[in-house]
Amino acid sequence: MKFWRLPLDAESHSIPIGELFIIKDRCKGCGFCIEFCPNQVLKEAAEFNKKGYHPPLVTKQGECVNCNLCEIICPEFAIYSVLKEYKELTVEDIANYSKKFQPGPSSSTGGSVSKT
Repeated sequence: MKFWRLPLDAESHSIPIGELFIIKDRCKGCGFCIEFCPNQVLKEAAEFNKKGYHPPLVTKQGECVNCNLCEIICPEFAIYSVLKEYKELTVEDIANYSKKFQPGPSSSTGGSVSKT
């Protein structure tokens, strides 16, 4: 979906910014939080925790929108987010959102099919 302008009621909306906290030694490395994060804020860490698993690592702390999905989906309660602040909705945010969901380049080769 492509947005081409700032919504008329943009001043009444804001983007929540969350701060993620990970209890590394509680994590069992299932990867649910990494897989289901809508903003791809997490990745698997290279180091191991005390249990021998790779806990998640926060890569883009400022892009967490405090949706709490990681907190809800974690079977070990090893991750949680705290609302840090609210950011005003800007034209740049709309542009970034539109770029994120643009379809990629076509994967077809454009060649013709010959009949035998």
